[in-house]
Amino acid sequence: MLFRRNPNSGKATDETRLEDTLNETTRSQAASEDEAEDVEVALESLSQWQLAYRRFRRHKLAMVGVAIFTFMVFVAIFGPILQPYNRDIPGASKQGGDPPSIPTHIFGTNSQGQDVFNLVINGARISMIIGLASMLIAGIVGVIVGAMAGYFGGVTDNVLMRVVDVLFAIPFLFIILVAARFFGQGDVLSLTLIFGLLSWPLIARLVRALFLSLREADFVDAARAVGVNDRRIAFRHILPNALGPVIVAMTLLMASNIVLEAFVSFLNFGIKETEVSWGNVLSNAQNALILGNWWWAFFPGMAIALTVIAINFIGDGLRDALDPRSRE
Repeated sequence: MLFRRNPNSGKATDETRLEDTLNETTRSQAASEDEAEDVEVALESLSQWQLAYRRFRRHKLAMVGVAIFTFMVFVAIFGPILQPYNRDIPGASKQGGDPPSIPTHIFGTNSQGQDVFNLVINGARISMIIGLASMLIAGIVGVIVGAMAGYFGGVTDNVLMRVVDVLFAIPFLFIILVAARFFGQGDVLSLTLIFGLLSWPLIARLVRALFLSLREADFVDAARAVGVNDRRIAFRHILPNALGPVIVAMTLLMASNIVLEAFVSFLNFGIKETEVSWGNVLSNAQNALILGNWWWAFFPGMAIALTVIAINFIGDGLRDALDPRSRE
């Protein structure tokens, strides 16, 4: 039996093949465009600080520390406005103060009837100011001294490092107490300057060690070859590559200076009695502990502990984020 071929069937087949070819071409072009976009995304360059910020956000303890520290800064800034110091509070009904009670005095009161919650809030401002400002002073002095010693070397290095060795040889707590007694006069500015000007040697040694390892790098030789002056090489080329460990050390120094202020004030060498800080509140609570009134010392002590722990968490996160050997 013979079949006659339909002349239109060949045209339909050709049109179908042409349509399939066009579809494949379109799909291949789309795939090529997608691959190009993927390549562009993959080739997107991130700076050192962007990578460090990405690693820092993934550090859970560091983010907890940021949250706690931000809350403490908020309390230090706005707390004294909302809860002014030396409010008119009725005297304590019990010797040494009243225990915590809700909603009147959630942290209890002291023997003068002052609200401990009010004291903790107002004490945050002075303690945080001393810790932060002394850290900045020590960081600036330490970076300058360490950079000069590490970059120039020779006589400059020997003279500056001998000064650092002398400061390390003197008992730190002893010189802090003596300076606070004779020069501090119980005000915030004097104590800040004393803490800052006596705690910079550790930063200076760290910066010196980093500069000694970086001053012979290729990018430094290239900068010298094109005629860049020493000051610009030290502070614009070498210092940014050494900032990671310095930032971590400065955060830990802030935590230690907050504890140091509490220690000095606890021994009545720090903030005068007319002012209020966490250390000052602890100092005034010594006699109350004999009576078993734990709340007067517990809450300012917890404020110090939380702040220091938060700063240490942040320091750990910065150490991991700024370490060039860490991976995504």
